[in-house]
Amino acid sequence: MNYLKHSLQQLGKRWLYGTIAVIIATGLVVTTPQPSKADINLFDLIFNGIQYIQLSNLSDEQEVDLGRQTDRALKRQGVRIYNRNSEVVNYVNEIGQRLAATSDRADIPYTFQIVQDDSINAFATSGGFVYIHTGLIRAADTEAELAGVMAHEIGHIVGRHSVNRMREITLANGIVGALGVSQDDLVNIGVQLALFLPNSRTAEYEADALGYFNMGRANYDQRGLITFMENLSGGTPEFFSTHPDPDNRVNRLREMYNESRQEGATYGNNPEAYRSRMSSL
Repeated sequence: MNYLKHSLQQLGKRWLYGTIAVIIATGLVVTTPQPSKADINLFDLIFNGIQYIQLSNLSDEQEVDLGRQTDRALKRQGVRIYNRNSEVVNYVNEIGQRLAATSDRADIPYTFQIVQDDSINAFATSGGFVYIHTGLIRAADTEAELAGVMAHEIGHIVGRHSVNRMREITLANGIVGALGVSQDDLVNIGVQLALFLPNSRTAEYEADALGYFNMGRANYDQRGLITFMENLSGGTPEFFSTHPDPDNRVNRLREMYNESRQEGATYGNNPEAYRSRMSSL
């Protein structure tokens, strides 16, 4: 009887391990694994709920969730979100949502937040999260100028620039596993990209172009992006220290405006109206 009981226990264990092996093998086939230098503890993955992501076929839902996790991490890192005046917060969100609706990637949710920081800067992370510093809002003279910056940041999201940089970094550092990259690693990389690592020149040019044409579709005066850059190009604001080649970018935007301005796109040019809406800031 004891022998039979022992045999059944051993059989049960073999069945459990075999089932786990099948689950793992099936998952690896479905997710088309990449070569890896990193070791992955598969039992940690199963029993501790560690989430791995394949950047090569990242879904919109996964990207939005990654952006949400990165947003939480940024706030833990000390990024302070301005929420003192709901009218200002709602105004910035209105501008952003108007641009998001006419962007080339309007099928994901967008979150626009104001960062309590006097530096002239803005940035975007994955999954539709855009951050505008209070210093940049004050530096803009019109709604069209602020809309130009926000359209540029939306352009980074449309171009999936954050996700592309994550892919480059994980491959370069050999942290891609057979099951992909852990979400925690990607969140940490997302924070570094948002706060410390500039976009490439190619990404900036693409975001400028995507933002410029998006402004026209939203009926914002496309000169807003140009005049904002012109007004700041003489100094060294943070926006340009992390967004290189301001003179070349301004010249390219001027050429686009001369060749392909959107007829009837004149909204957002009243500086008095803009100052009135932002007066409490």
